[in-house]
Amino acid sequence: MPQKANHVQLSARERQQLESYVKHGKHAARALTRARILLLADEDDGDEEICDALGASRPTVALMRRKYQEHTGGNILEVLQEAPRPGQPVKLDSRVAAHVALIACSEAPPGAARWTLQLIADRLVELNLVEAICLESVRQVLKKTRSSRGCSTGGA
Repeated sequence: MPQKANHVQLSARERQQLESYVKHGKHAARALTRARILLLADEDDGDEEICDALGASRPTVALMRRKYQEHTGGNILEVLQEAPRPGQPVKLDSRVAAHVALIACSEAPPGAARWTLQLIADRLVELNLVEAICLESVRQVLKKTRSSRGCSTGGA
């Protein structure tokens, strides 16, 4: 069998750390899978056997082998952690949020008893502050501004 490009050879201390990590405490399932990948790779199991045993994909196994090779001493448990994810970018900036609060605090439009989420969203589009906005975004902005001591946007 040909030698793997990213061969995993754990020290006794690293193996003990990973085994303890898997057996004790509550950890993220993905981190546990990564620890198990390293343990199985250290036992010279092939990628196919590891994939079958853990239900992991081949790229995940290959990534863990590569991360282990790039690991420079230190704590082996750092290899198991994911890099932070950026998340969804903010769609409404503070300028638009301020306008939502101003609109909600102003007098209701003619023919309406009060501002609705739809009326606020329509007004933001009229003012060319946004091209389009969903009602949920307007609701979330209002929910955040209700906790402030500004105007009363709620009932009662």
